[in-house]
Amino acid sequence: MIALGLEGSANKLGIGLIFHPKEDGPARILANIRHTFVSPPGEGFLPKDTAKHHRSWVIQLVRRSLKEARITVDDIDCICYTKGPGMGAPLQSVAVAARMLSLLWEKELVGVNHCVGHIEMGREITGAQNPVVLYVSGGNTQVIAYAEQRYRIFGEALDIAVGNCLDRFARTLEIPNDPAPGYNIEQLAKDGRCLLDLPYAVKGMDCSFSGILASIDLLAANLKASPSRLDPTTGELVTIADLCFSLQETVFAMLVEITERAMAHVGSNQVLIVGGVGCNERLQQMMGLMVQDRGGSVFATDERFCIDNGIMIAHAGLLAYKTGFMTALGNSTCTQRFRTDEVHVAWRT
Repeated sequence: MIALGLEGSANKLGIGLIFHPKEDGPARILANIRHTFVSPPGEGFLPKDTAKHHRSWVIQLVRRSLKEARITVDDIDCICYTKGPGMGAPLQSVAVAARMLSLLWEKELVGVNHCVGHIEMGREITGAQNPVVLYVSGGNTQVIAYAEQRYRIFGEALDIAVGNCLDRFARTLEIPNDPAPGYNIEQLAKDGRCLLDLPYAVKGMDCSFSGILASIDLLAANLKASPSRLDPTTGELVTIADLCFSLQETVFAMLVEITERAMAHVGSNQVLIVGGVGCNERLQQMMGLMVQDRGGSVFATDERFCIDNGIMIAHAGLLAYKTGFMTALGNSTCTQRFRTDEVHVAWRT
């Protein structure tokens, strides 16, 4: 069976085609194409501009994916789209495109939870069996484990997501948004040497990032006003790289802590990191050190599958479709709020 997936919950428009064999076996990726709306340095992406970008690119990306996969419309069994969560206007643009293709090609629709798409794609690519999942992106921060056909949320961000924290600090520094603000923060952090004192806000199994962002923004403003500022502990000159390094070390330590607590609670020795921030090599390294002490394994993917993409929507949608799940045209809406644990994971026992 073959599914077409359309993802557009934020600034990335992804189109993917995936093949599932009739008998049990690995899925085969036929096409995985993505185009990103990039805003100017120091600015975020507005919903209306992002939606316009998705509407402008969706048809040509679908055509490119069919050509790359070397298949025709007749070969496709269903059309899967991101139902939520995400930004309203971009989600709506993609939902309209999916409905149009469904009617034009007479194919069934499948609405997919964005978060579940990340998890299932990560499991498929890495081969992780039953891991604790750390889902970290610009819009979500959750620690998740599977139980009784639901992905249960054990901990999450109480305010802004960790990716949003990193992205907004990139705006403060006015560094480029291309290829991604979080990636550019990561590269600057590699040259950091001075660990500055920042709030550490773990509350039970949950995290808070807004206070950390306010604190690091203040340090950045002070550094801009006084470029020769010295660290009071080491006496060394503080740099922009030190700010990025300190922010990463603090927020990633928080994420590692709550993930380890979830591992102990559910008795798992595997961690799967998914979502756009999951590409960060320092996060993977810190998580690896913790899991190694517990005799376990860390699983992660590269930017092809960590960052929002259409193939994860196609894969999760096809898993649901094979259980008999379909989205009627009248119900093919989208929603900004769609929690991970609302989805009935009928394809897992």
